[in-house]
Amino acid sequence: MLLPTVDDVIATNRLLTEHVVRTPLSEFPALNAAVGGRVLLKLETFQRTSSFKFRGAMSRLLRLDADERAAGVVAWSSGNHAQAVATAGRLLGMATTIVMPADAPRVKLARTRAAGATVITYDRASESREEISFDIARRQGLVVVPSYDDRWVMAGQGSVGMEILAQCAELGVEARDLLIPCSGGGLTAGCALAMDSADNPPRIWTVEPAGFDDHARSWLSGKREHIEGGAANLCDALLAPTPGELTFAINQPRVTGGFTVTDDEVRRALRFAFDELRLVVEPGGAAALAALLAGRHDGSAEVTVAIISGGNVDPELFAALLVER
Repeated sequence: MLLPTVDDVIATNRLLTEHVVRTPLSEFPALNAAVGGRVLLKLETFQRTSSFKFRGAMSRLLRLDADERAAGVVAWSSGNHAQAVATAGRLLGMATTIVMPADAPRVKLARTRAAGATVITYDRASESREEISFDIARRQGLVVVPSYDDRWVMAGQGSVGMEILAQCAELGVEARDLLIPCSGGGLTAGCALAMDSADNPPRIWTVEPAGFDDHARSWLSGKREHIEGGAANLCDALLAPTPGELTFAINQPRVTGGFTVTDDEVRRALRFAFDELRLVVEPGGAAALAALLAGRHDGSAEVTVAIISGGNVDPELFAALLVER
Protein backbone atom coordinates (compact mmCIF):
# COMPACT_ATOMS: atom_id res chain seq x y z
CA MET A 1 0.00 0.00 0.00
CA LEU A 2 1.23 3.45 -0.89
CA LEU A 3 1.94 6.02 1.79
CA PRO A 4 0.30 9.40 1.25
CA THR A 5 2.53 12.39 0.59
CA VAL A 6 2.25 16.05 1.46
CA ASP A 7 1.14 16.61 -2.14
CA ASP A 8 -1.68 14.10 -1.61
CA VAL A 9 -2.80 16.05 1.46
CA ILE A 10 -2.70 19.38 -0.38
CA ALA A 11 -4.67 17.97 -3.33
CA THR A 12 -7.20 16.27 -1.04
CA ASN A 13 -7.71 19.45 0.93
CA ARG A 14 -8.77 21.14 -2.31
CA LEU A 15 -10.96 18.18 -3.30
CA LEU A 16 -12.82 18.23 0.00
CA THR A 17 -13.57 21.96 0.01
CA GLU A 18 -17.15 21.55 -1.20
CA HIS A 19 -17.83 18.51 0.98
CA VAL A 20 -16.54 19.32 4.47
CA VAL A 21 -17.01 22.11 7.00
CA ARG A 22 -14.07 24.42 7.59
CA THR A 23 -14.23 24.08 11.34
CA PRO A 24 -13.37 26.93 13.73
CA LEU A 25 -9.96 27.49 15.28
CA SER A 26 -11.08 29.23 18.45
CA GLU A 27 -9.49 30.93 21.43
CA PHE A 28 -11.12 31.08 24.87
CA PRO A 29 -9.97 33.44 27.64
CA ALA A 30 -11.04 30.93 30.30
CA LEU A 31 -8.84 28.22 28.79
CA ASN A 32 -5.87 30.56 28.41
CA ALA A 33 -6.22 31.48 32.08
CA ALA A 34 -6.43 27.84 33.16
CA VAL A 35 -3.38 26.84 31.14
CA GLY A 36 -1.36 29.99 31.67
CA GLY A 37 -0.69 30.51 27.97
CA ARG A 38 -2.33 30.95 24.59
CA VAL A 39 -4.31 27.97 23.30
CA LEU A 40 -6.26 27.60 20.07
CA LEU A 41 -8.81 24.77 19.82
CA LYS A 42 -9.53 23.18 16.45
CA LEU A 43 -13.19 22.28 16.88
CA GLU A 44 -13.93 19.19 14.83
CA THR A 45 -17.10 18.82 16.87
CA PHE A 46 -18.57 21.19 14.26
CA GLN A 47 -17.63 18.90 11.37
CA ARG A 48 -20.28 16.80 9.62
CA THR A 49 -21.11 13.82 11.85
CA SER A 50 -19.46 15.80 14.71
CA SER A 51 -16.04 14.27 14.10
CA PHE A 52 -12.93 14.70 11.94
CA LYS A 53 -13.57 11.19 10.61
CA PHE A 54 -15.92 12.53 7.92
CA ARG A 55 -12.95 14.04 6.12
CA GLY A 56 -11.12 10.74 5.65
CA ALA A 57 -14.25 8.80 4.78
CA MET A 58 -15.34 11.27 2.12
CA SER A 59 -11.81 11.43 0.71
CA ARG A 60 -11.69 7.65 0.31
CA LEU A 61 -15.17 7.31 -1.20
CA LEU A 62 -14.60 10.13 -3.68
CA ARG A 63 -11.74 8.11 -5.16
CA LEU A 64 -13.77 4.98 -5.89
CA ASP A 65 -14.53 4.24 -9.53
CA ALA A 66 -18.05 3.73 -10.88
CA ASP A 67 -18.03 -0.06 -10.39
CA GLU A 68 -16.75 0.24 -6.82
CA ARG A 69 -19.39 2.82 -5.98
CA ALA A 70 -22.11 0.58 -7.39
CA ALA A 71 -20.89 -2.35 -5.25
CA GLY A 72 -20.71 -0.38 -2.01
CA VAL A 73 -18.29 -0.38 0.92
CA VAL A 74 -17.74 -2.02 4.29
CA ALA A 75 -15.96 -0.52 7.30
CA TRP A 76 -15.42 -1.26 10.99
CA SER A 77 -15.60 1.30 13.76
CA SER A 78 -16.63 1.97 17.35
CA GLY A 79 -18.70 4.85 16.07
CA ASN A 80 -17.15 7.98 14.55
CA HIS A 81 -15.71 6.34 11.43
CA ALA A 82 -18.96 4.39 11.19
CA GLN A 83 -21.07 7.53 11.07
CA ALA A 84 -18.62 9.17 8.69
CA VAL A 85 -18.63 6.34 6.14
CA ALA A 86 -22.40 5.95 6.39
CA THR A 87 -23.01 9.66 5.85
CA ALA A 88 -20.46 10.03 3.05
CA GLY A 89 -22.00 6.99 1.36
CA ARG A 90 -25.50 8.43 1.66
CA LEU A 91 -24.37 11.75 0.16
CA LEU A 92 -22.72 9.93 -2.75
CA GLY A 93 -25.57 7.45 -3.27
CA MET A 94 -23.60 4.39 -2.13
CA ALA A 95 -24.57 1.41 0.02
CA THR A 96 -22.58 1.04 3.24
CA THR A 97 -22.14 -1.82 5.71
CA ILE A 98 -20.57 -1.05 9.08
CA VAL A 99 -19.23 -3.56 11.63
CA MET A 100 -19.56 -2.07 15.13
CA PRO A 101 -19.04 -3.38 18.67
CA ALA A 102 -22.28 -4.28 20.37
CA ASP A 103 -21.29 -2.09 23.32
CA ALA A 104 -20.61 1.01 21.21
CA PRO A 105 -22.29 4.18 22.50
CA ARG A 106 -25.96 4.03 21.60
CA VAL A 107 -25.91 7.45 20.00
CA LYS A 108 -23.22 6.26 17.57
CA LEU A 109 -25.11 3.07 16.70
CA ALA A 110 -28.34 5.00 16.18
CA ARG A 111 -26.81 7.71 14.05
CA THR A 112 -24.98 5.19 11.87
CA ARG A 113 -28.24 3.37 11.17
CA ALA A 114 -30.03 6.69 10.63
CA ALA A 115 -27.48 7.56 7.94
CA GLY A 116 -28.64 4.50 6.00
CA ALA A 117 -25.93 1.97 6.83
CA THR A 118 -26.45 -1.72 7.45
CA VAL A 119 -24.98 -2.23 10.93
CA ILE A 120 -23.55 -5.59 11.99
CA THR A 121 -22.56 -5.83 15.65
CA TYR A 122 -19.86 -8.01 17.20
CA ASP A 123 -18.40 -8.84 20.60
CA ARG A 124 -15.13 -6.92 20.85
CA ALA A 125 -13.90 -9.31 23.59
CA SER A 126 -14.17 -12.47 21.49
CA GLU A 127 -14.49 -11.50 17.81
CA SER A 128 -12.30 -9.72 15.28
CA ARG A 129 -13.93 -6.78 13.54
CA GLU A 130 -11.32 -6.94 10.76
CA GLU A 131 -12.01 -10.63 10.06
CA ILE A 132 -15.75 -10.01 9.97
CA SER A 133 -15.36 -7.03 7.63
CA PHE A 134 -13.01 -8.72 5.19
CA ASP A 135 -15.26 -11.78 5.09
CA ILE A 136 -18.22 -9.56 4.18
CA ALA A 137 -16.11 -7.81 1.57
CA ARG A 138 -15.14 -11.11 -0.06
CA ARG A 139 -18.66 -12.53 -0.04
CA GLN A 140 -20.41 -9.39 -1.28
CA GLY A 141 -17.71 -7.81 -3.43
CA LEU A 142 -17.48 -4.66 -1.31
CA VAL A 143 -14.59 -2.21 -0.97
CA VAL A 144 -13.05 -2.07 2.51
CA VAL A 145 -12.64 1.43 3.96
CA PRO A 146 -10.17 1.28 6.88
CA SER A 147 -10.48 3.85 9.62
CA TYR A 148 -6.85 4.98 9.42
CA ASP A 149 -4.37 2.72 7.58
CA ASP A 150 -5.28 3.92 4.10
CA ARG A 151 -3.59 6.44 1.81
CA TRP A 152 -6.68 8.49 1.02
CA VAL A 153 -8.21 8.29 4.49
CA MET A 154 -5.02 9.74 5.94
CA ALA A 155 -4.86 12.38 3.22
CA GLY A 156 -8.42 13.39 4.07
CA GLN A 157 -7.62 13.73 7.76
CA GLY A 158 -4.71 15.93 6.73
CA SER A 159 -7.20 18.60 5.70
CA VAL A 160 -7.50 19.35 9.43
CA GLY A 161 -3.83 20.26 9.46
CA MET A 162 -4.08 22.31 6.28
CA GLU A 163 -6.92 24.32 7.81
CA ILE A 164 -4.94 24.87 11.01
CA LEU A 165 -2.02 26.29 9.05
CA ALA A 166 -4.27 28.58 7.02
CA GLN A 167 -6.22 29.76 10.06
CA CYS A 168 -3.07 30.45 12.09
CA ALA A 169 -1.79 32.55 9.19
CA GLU A 170 -5.07 34.46 9.09
CA LEU A 171 -4.75 35.14 12.83
CA GLY A 172 -1.13 36.18 12.43
CA VAL A 173 0.12 33.53 14.86
CA GLU A 174 2.62 30.70 14.60
CA ALA A 175 1.85 27.59 16.62
CA ARG A 176 4.71 26.07 18.57
CA ASP A 177 2.93 22.82 19.50
CA LEU A 178 0.07 20.72 18.11
CA LEU A 179 -1.68 18.21 20.40
CA ILE A 180 -3.70 15.46 18.72
CA PRO A 181 -5.99 12.81 20.27
CA CYS A 182 -4.65 9.52 18.93
CA SER A 183 -6.01 6.02 18.35
CA GLY A 184 -4.77 4.35 15.16
CA GLY A 185 -2.78 7.42 14.16
CA GLY A 186 -4.62 8.50 11.01
CA LEU A 187 -5.39 12.05 12.15
CA THR A 188 -1.84 12.43 13.42
CA ALA A 189 -0.40 11.15 10.13
CA GLY A 190 -2.52 13.45 8.00
CA CYS A 191 -1.70 16.48 10.14
CA ALA A 192 1.99 15.56 10.27
CA LEU A 193 2.11 15.50 6.47
CA ALA A 194 0.25 18.80 6.31
CA MET A 195 2.86 20.34 8.60
CA ASP A 196 5.54 19.32 6.08
CA SER A 197 4.19 22.15 3.93
CA ALA A 198 4.93 24.76 6.64
CA ASP A 199 8.16 26.78 6.80
CA ASN A 200 8.30 26.45 10.59
CA PRO A 201 6.05 23.53 11.55
CA PRO A 202 4.88 23.02 15.15
CA ARG A 203 6.02 20.14 17.28
CA ILE A 204 3.49 17.32 17.20
CA TRP A 205 2.36 15.44 20.31
CA THR A 206 -0.08 12.54 20.50
CA VAL A 207 -2.48 12.19 23.44
CA GLU A 208 -3.87 8.78 24.47
CA PRO A 209 -5.83 7.28 27.35
CA ALA A 210 -3.83 5.75 30.18
CA GLY A 211 -3.53 2.02 29.54
CA PHE A 212 -3.83 2.52 25.77
CA ASP A 213 -0.59 4.45 25.27
CA ASP A 214 0.74 2.30 22.42
CA HIS A 215 1.92 5.36 20.50
CA ALA A 216 3.70 6.92 23.48
CA ARG A 217 5.48 3.61 24.06
CA SER A 218 6.27 3.29 20.37
CA TRP A 219 7.89 6.73 20.22
CA LEU A 220 10.22 5.63 23.00
CA SER A 221 11.10 2.22 21.57
CA GLY A 222 11.21 3.20 17.90
CA LYS A 223 8.93 0.31 16.91
CA ARG A 224 5.21 -0.44 16.94
CA GLU A 225 4.22 -1.49 20.45
CA HIS A 226 1.05 -3.45 21.20
CA ILE A 227 -1.27 -3.10 24.19
CA GLU A 228 -2.32 -6.49 25.54
CA GLY A 229 -5.76 -6.75 27.10
CA GLY A 230 -6.29 -3.08 27.85
CA ALA A 231 -8.72 -2.29 30.64
CA ALA A 232 -12.05 -0.58 30.07
CA ASN A 233 -11.64 3.10 29.35
CA LEU A 234 -13.86 6.15 29.09
CA CYS A 235 -12.36 7.16 25.73
CA ASP A 236 -14.10 4.60 23.51
CA ALA A 237 -12.84 6.32 20.32
CA LEU A 238 -9.15 5.95 21.29
CA LEU A 239 -8.74 2.25 22.04
CA ALA A 240 -6.70 0.93 19.10
CA PRO A 241 -4.19 -1.56 20.57
CA THR A 242 -1.27 -0.67 18.28
CA PRO A 243 -0.27 2.08 15.83
CA GLY A 244 -1.23 1.46 12.23
CA GLU A 245 1.51 0.09 10.00
CA LEU A 246 1.20 2.95 7.53
CA THR A 247 0.43 5.65 10.08
CA PHE A 248 3.49 4.70 12.15
CA ALA A 249 5.74 4.90 9.09
CA ILE A 250 4.60 8.50 8.63
CA ASN A 251 4.41 9.54 12.27
CA GLN A 252 7.52 8.01 13.79
CA PRO A 253 9.99 10.45 12.20
CA ARG A 254 7.69 13.46 12.62
CA VAL A 255 6.13 13.21 16.10
CA THR A 256 7.98 14.74 19.04
CA GLY A 257 6.40 12.57 21.73
CA GLY A 258 3.22 11.46 23.44
CA PHE A 259 1.15 12.18 26.54
CA THR A 260 -1.38 10.04 28.38
CA VAL A 261 -4.45 11.13 30.34
CA THR A 262 -6.54 9.34 32.94
CA ASP A 263 -10.30 8.92 32.96
CA ASP A 264 -10.55 11.44 35.79
CA GLU A 265 -8.57 14.00 33.80
CA VAL A 266 -10.83 13.43 30.80
CA ARG A 267 -13.89 13.90 33.02
CA ARG A 268 -12.48 17.20 34.24
CA ALA A 269 -11.84 18.31 30.65
CA LEU A 270 -15.40 17.42 29.60
CA ARG A 271 -16.82 19.44 32.47
CA PHE A 272 -14.48 22.36 31.79
CA ALA A 273 -15.43 22.35 28.11
CA PHE A 274 -19.11 22.46 28.98
CA ASP A 275 -19.00 24.82 31.97
CA GLU A 276 -16.41 27.31 30.72
CA LEU A 277 -16.39 26.97 26.92
CA ARG A 278 -19.99 25.86 26.31
CA LEU A 279 -18.81 22.92 24.22
CA VAL A 280 -20.17 19.36 24.14
CA VAL A 281 -17.21 17.02 23.64
CA GLU A 282 -16.98 13.23 23.71
CA PRO A 283 -14.38 11.65 26.01
CA GLY A 284 -11.87 10.72 23.30
CA GLY A 285 -12.33 14.08 21.64
CA ALA A 286 -11.29 15.84 24.86
CA ALA A 287 -7.96 14.03 25.30
CA ALA A 288 -5.76 16.90 24.10
CA LEU A 289 -7.68 19.39 26.22
CA ALA A 290 -7.30 17.05 29.20
CA ALA A 291 -3.54 16.94 28.70
CA LEU A 292 -3.36 20.73 28.79
CA LEU A 293 -5.58 21.13 31.84
CA ALA A 294 -3.67 18.37 33.69
CA GLY A 295 -0.33 20.04 33.00
CA ARG A 296 1.00 17.16 30.89
CA HIS A 297 2.10 19.76 28.37
CA ASP A 298 3.42 23.18 29.31
CA GLY A 299 1.34 25.57 27.24
CA SER A 300 2.57 28.73 28.94
CA ALA A 301 5.43 29.74 26.68
CA GLU A 302 4.05 29.97 23.13
CA VAL A 303 0.92 29.26 21.09
CA THR A 304 -0.46 25.73 21.40
CA VAL A 305 -3.09 24.22 19.10
CA ALA A 306 -5.15 21.33 20.46
CA ILE A 307 -7.58 19.36 18.33
CA ILE A 308 -11.02 18.61 19.79
CA SER A 309 -11.65 15.61 17.59
CA GLY A 310 -15.29 14.66 18.23
CA GLY A 311 -18.52 15.39 20.05
CA ASN A 312 -20.53 12.16 19.81
CA VAL A 313 -21.30 11.30 23.41
CA ASP A 314 -24.31 9.45 24.80
CA PRO A 315 -26.63 11.96 26.52
CA GLU A 316 -26.98 9.77 29.62
CA LEU A 317 -23.20 9.41 30.01
CA PHE A 318 -22.64 13.10 29.41
CA ALA A 319 -25.26 14.08 31.97
CA ALA A 320 -23.72 11.74 34.54
CA LEU A 321 -20.24 13.15 33.92
CA LEU A 322 -21.50 16.69 34.38
CA VAL A 323 -23.09 15.82 37.72
CA GLU A 324 -19.89 14.21 39.07
CA ARG A 325 -17.70 16.71 40.89
